[in-house]
Amino acid sequence: MTVWSAILVAILPNIVYSAVALLFSFAGVAGLYVYLSADFLAATQLLVYVGGILILILFAVFLSNRISDVKISNPARFRWQAGFVCLALFGVLSYTAVSTVFPVKPSLSYQPTTAEIGELLMTRYLLPFEVASVLLLAALIGAALLSRPDLHKKGSADMEEPK
Repeated sequence: MTVWSAILVAILPNIVYSAVALLFSFAGVAGLYVYLSADFLAATQLLVYVGGILILILFAVFLSNRISDVKISNPARFRWQAGFVCLALFGVLSYTAVSTVFPVKPSLSYQPTTAEIGELLMTRYLLPFEVASVLLLAALIGAALLSRPDLHKKGSADMEEPK
């Protein structure tokens, strides 16, 4: 599901359908994290990417007032060459995966990782965590200011008296 959804994200011409395929791709990655017993990463994947980033992308698409005027095209140049490169890469990766002897560890019992990650975030990595949050807040404020219409230029032109 994850791979096919990612392929659909790349090839679908409609941006809304691509965003829905991206939802399934993100959910598939969260499922892979569950299979790897990485509960914190799975929850973070669902909350941050599915719940945050994807909704932000959908809001940006739906709230844009000129989205119907923009023609997003994906030119079909070099399609055969790209397909050949993809098939060659798939062949190399498949051969490597089949021919490599992977060591097998004994089965370990499942242990939650959230307590250890939480303790590290609140002790050893507290300062980098807070610096990253302030940086992201500054980027969000800057993006909001850049996306606003420039009211000062319109207002100053209207305030001038005719001569």
